[in-house]
Amino acid sequence: MFQLTCPGRQCVKNDVLSGLTVALALVPEAVAFAFVAGVEPMVGLYGAFMMGLITAILGGRPGMISGATGAMAVVMVALVSSHGVQYLFAAIVLTGVIQALAGVLRLGKFIRLVPYPVMLGFVNGLAIVIFLAQLQHFQAPDASGELAWLSGTPLWTLLGLAALTMAIIHFLPRFTVAVPASLAAIVVVTLLAISLGLDTRSVVDVLRDMSGDPAATIAGGLPSFSIPAVPLTWETLEIILPYSLILAGVGLIESLLTLSLIDEITETRGRGNRECVGQGVANTVNGFFGGMGGCAMIGQSLININSGGRGRLSGISAALFLLAFILFASGLIELIPIAALVGVMFIVVLGTFEWATFRMIGKVPLPDIMTTILVAAITVVADLAIAVIVGVIVSALVFAWEHAKQMQAKAYVNEEGTKIYELSGPLFFGSVQHFQDLFDPRNDPDEVVVDFYDSRVADHSGIEAIDTLAERYQRHGKSLHLKHLSEECRDLLEKAGDLVEVNLVEDPRYHVADDRLA
Repeated sequence: MFQLTCPGRQCVKNDVLSGLTVALALVPEAVAFAFVAGVEPMVGLYGAFMMGLITAILGGRPGMISGATGAMAVVMVALVSSHGVQYLFAAIVLTGVIQALAGVLRLGKFIRLVPYPVMLGFVNGLAIVIFLAQLQHFQAPDASGELAWLSGTPLWTLLGLAALTMAIIHFLPRFTVAVPASLAAIVVVTLLAISLGLDTRSVVDVLRDMSGDPAATIAGGLPSFSIPAVPLTWETLEIILPYSLILAGVGLIESLLTLSLIDEITETRGRGNRECVGQGVANTVNGFFGGMGGCAMIGQSLININSGGRGRLSGISAALFLLAFILFASGLIELIPIAALVGVMFIVVLGTFEWATFRMIGKVPLPDIMTTILVAAITVVADLAIAVIVGVIVSALVFAWEHAKQMQAKAYVNEEGTKIYELSGPLFFGSVQHFQDLFDPRNDPDEVVVDFYDSRVADHSGIEAIDTLAERYQRHGKSLHLKHLSEECRDLLEKAGDLVEVNLVEDPRYHVADDRLA
């Protein structure tokens, strides 16, 4: 089912105006990420337009904004510098195919495996990254052409206009919600800067500083179709495939985590697999129409949500407004003071960062806090994909360590002189050493029973641990009996299989993770 927006004129107005606000903020970011990737500004602007439009129509999360992103741009730069932009377009086409296949194969559900501490670290890390990205606007070329920090009047003007923008965004909703606060702030600050003739940098100044072209502009035409000019050979595939796999992974991780965040804010649920397909189609189209591709943008998505955008119309409006700026209104957009956009992004930073993280210290387990800090730090110094992967691995290891400590045994000797070990807890790779330490073959009586009624064997390591235990008792000439093991456990035991007492009524039924059963 395709629902453009929620019912009612108010929803349409909110979506359109929030889309306009997002489009204004998209311009400098798309240009900046284009330079990060080593391509022309128009490639970034086209990428933002096509990503935003197609994912808004086909994606699985209404209200989420996609465009050119820094996380993917830093991967692209090596390919562009070594082989040229045409190879980038070919890699983006393959990236889209991989992402679409991930959606068709329903791999989007695996984002649920990302633990909350990792999600928290991801959000906090991205907030810091967005903040640090704004600091570049506090620099300008000096007489020698080198970037230097602003000082004096230009600095205070930038800070004052940014503070005014933030104040309007914060206080305007208390008086009216007829117009998105971010849009009103951008318009007011722009008119103020123009009417007072303030000496402050505008969007066009940033574009010209980045490109080194004093005549640079965001004006352009419609993107045109062209097949990437690369040879269709295995050598080309060997060049672009590694980049495509990384780009697909980074794009899907950032998009699906942003989807989860928007789900939480709006208390609705997006469709992860559909979003994978939408991202894939958008990137494939980008490759054929000269765009740099991209993924979901957490900053722009939060601007949209906070401005009242909830439906697909908001994303479609943002993309169409961006295209309109390129085609018809470049002169007006270039007049916007960069300070206004910095103020908008600072508000996004304040809203994105989970300040409750500090209150959680001392109230939640220390490993969770350390995982959150680790993910945030890696997000800042490396990239999002590495941070999330490391966070999931660390969380899995912590989980395994905590569950390993749950392996316990109640030991006693019954009236017949047989020692009974009643186990509780999972037996898997993390708990096998503790499992072995529970037994004392040297001092135990001749008859020993190990009861697995409250325990489960999870993997091949657990099977090997049982076989090893049987060997230990056999070396001391003692009889070991195993009770309440599943049928798969009995089949996998090589040395202790004959020691299992079968009880078809009481024996549990569960599966063991072992290659021999695959």
